[in-house]
Amino acid sequence: MGFWTFLLVLYIVLSISLFFLFPKAGEPGWKGLVPGLNFAVWCKLIGRNPWYAAWLLFPIVNIFIYAGMAVDMVRSFRKYSFGHSALAVLFSPFYFGYLAFKKEETYDGPTLIREREYKAQIQEAKEKNSTRQLQKLLEKNPYKKSAGREWAEAVIFAVFAAAFIRMFLIEAYVIPTSSMEGSLMVGDFLFVSKAHYGIRMPETVLMVPLLHNRIPVLNTESYLKKPRLKYYRLPALESVDRNDPVVFNFPEGDSVYIFPGRTWTIYDYRRGAVPPQMAQQIESGAKELVTRPMDKKDHYIKRCIAIPGDSLEVRDRQVYINGQPAKNPKHLQYMYIVSFPEGAINTRNFSDWGISKEDIIVQQGPNTFIIVLSEDQKEKVQGLDPNIQITNIDMGQLDNNPGKLFPHDPEHFPGWTVDNYGPVYVPKKGATVKVSPENIALYQRVISVYEDNKLAVRDGKIFINGQETDSYTFKQDYYWMMGDNRHNSEDARVWGFVPEDHIVGKPVIIWFSTREGSIRNGINWKRIFKLVGNLE
Repeated sequence: MGFWTFLLVLYIVLSISLFFLFPKAGEPGWKGLVPGLNFAVWCKLIGRNPWYAAWLLFPIVNIFIYAGMAVDMVRSFRKYSFGHSALAVLFSPFYFGYLAFKKEETYDGPTLIREREYKAQIQEAKEKNSTRQLQKLLEKNPYKKSAGREWAEAVIFAVFAAAFIRMFLIEAYVIPTSSMEGSLMVGDFLFVSKAHYGIRMPETVLMVPLLHNRIPVLNTESYLKKPRLKYYRLPALESVDRNDPVVFNFPEGDSVYIFPGRTWTIYDYRRGAVPPQMAQQIESGAKELVTRPMDKKDHYIKRCIAIPGDSLEVRDRQVYINGQPAKNPKHLQYMYIVSFPEGAINTRNFSDWGISKEDIIVQQGPNTFIIVLSEDQKEKVQGLDPNIQITNIDMGQLDNNPGKLFPHDPEHFPGWTVDNYGPVYVPKKGATVKVSPENIALYQRVISVYEDNKLAVRDGKIFINGQETDSYTFKQDYYWMMGDNRHNSEDARVWGFVPEDHIVGKPVIIWFSTREGSIRNGINWKRIFKLVGNLE
C-alpha cells in the first residue's frame, strides 16, 4: 500500500466514525464527512477554536495535534484513564465508532472548557478557605492524574517526540570508519538533516522507537517487516550535488551476516571478500542470514562524486566526470609504503595530524608500514626525518581479487582497479541505455533489485519481464558515492550505484568528536560545532 493510499483510507474510516459520533454531541452527522469542516467541528466539541484545526496542515506538527485532539475527544465522553487516552491515539476511528454505537456513552461537553471550570471551582474554594468543599472537589476531580501517570505520559511523549524528530527531521550519526578521513573523522558525531533532500516517509510501520535496525543485548532486529508502505518522498529543499557528503542506506545491505564489529553481506561472501574464519561460520550455519527492508539497511556516509546522467572514470587515481577532471577533496587520502630508518618510530604526533591507528594498515617489516595519508600528512611524516621513504602503492597488485570490484565481471570489464576504473554511466530517471550480455553486469542489480523487474540472459539475449530487449529505461535516479580515503573505502567501486530512494539525508554539523572514536583518547575540541558544509 502506498503512503498516500494509507492516509486516504485512514481518513475515510475516521470521517465515517465522526459521521456516527457527531450526533451524540448535537452536531449533524454529515459534517463528519466534509473535509476540513469535520476537524473544525471536532475542535469545537473539545473546546478549541475551530481554526485550531489548521495546525493539521503542518507536517510532523500535525501528528501531535491530532493525538491531542483524539485524547480530548474521548475525555469529552468522560473517558479520562491512561488506557482510554492510548486507545484514542492509536485506534481513534475504531474507538470513536465504539463511543458512537454504545448507548450508555454520552457526550459531557467540551472537555477543555469543563476542565477549566472545574479548576476555577477548586481555586474559588481555596480562596474562600472552604476546606470541606475543596476536599470534596479534589476527591472527585476526574482530571487529576497520579504522579506515576504524569511521569509515564512525560516519558512516552519525550520518546515519541524524539522518535518523530529522528524519523522525519534530524538524526544523530557517528562516523564508525576512516573511509571519509580527514574530512569526517572516526569519532565524529553528526546531525543529519532529512529535510534537505526531501523527507522520506517511513516504509516500515512497526518498530522500536529510536532504534534503527538492531536491539542491543537481545541481538535481534528492531522492527516487523509487515505491514509496509511504498516509497514516498516529500519535495526536497535542495538536490544532491557533486561533492556533497551524503548519508544513505547501504545498497547491498538487504541480506547480511552480523558479526561483532562488522556486518558482511551475502554478496561479500559470494565474492570471496569475507575472511576465512567468518566464512567458515557462515558455511556451517552458525550465522543466520538477516534480510532487511530498504529503509532498515545500515547507514553509510560517503561523498557524492557523480550525479544522475554523469559518466565517471578513474585514471591514475584522478576521477574524471564527463571527461573533465573532478574537483578533489582537500584531504584526499591514499595508501603509501612508508619505510622508516632504523630505530624507534616517532608516532607521537600522528593523532594530532589525523593519522589514526586504523590508518596504519599493516606492517611489512621491522620499519616498513602501509599507511593511509593525505598530502598534508605525507609532508608532516616526511618532515620527521629526510631519510623516511614514502612510495606509492600499485593497488592492482595489492588486491588480487578480480571479482571484488563492481560490476564483478572481470571477463567483460578486465583490468579495473580502484585507481584505474571505468568508464561507468550513472543512471538517470527516464534515460535509456543499450543492454547486452557484454554490459548487463553494470545494470543487472538496478533492473532486477532496485526497479523490481525479472531479468534473464538466455542464448546471448536479454529478457526483461519475459520480453526480449536490447535497451532499458531507468525508473529513478542513481548516484555514485566514494570515500575521501580512496584506498581504504568500500564504496561504489565495490557495490555500485546508490538509488535515489536509498538517500537518507545531508550531514549538517559535527556536534561532538572524540579522538579515534574513543573518549579515552580525548576530545577533538576544534571539530565540535563545525559545519559539515564547510568541509572541503
